[in-house]
Amino acid sequence: MTGKEEQSLEEAKRAEKRAAEKIRQSAREQAITEDQKGRETKRAEKRTAEDIEQLARDQARRKANLAREQAIAEDQEARKLKAKKQPPE
Repeated sequence: MTGKEEQSLEEAKRAEKRAAEKIRQSAREQAITEDQKGRETKRAEKRTAEDIEQLARDQARRKANLAREQAIAEDQEARKLKAKKQPPE
């Protein structure tokens, strides 16, 4: 082989290595991107579940507060009626 042929062969080998490295890098980046998408999906699902749980807790708290307010109002009304029925001393 002549010097030019050897040089061309070396350049072809380097170009092949660069091409292979580009392919590996692209595959690595794609795997990272897919992993990030998967993690974001999991986070979104977790947030959705937490939001649903929070809404249920809020609804239960509002229901309990309303029941407590109604019980207080009924108690006050019963006291008023009781006070009206008792003759003054």
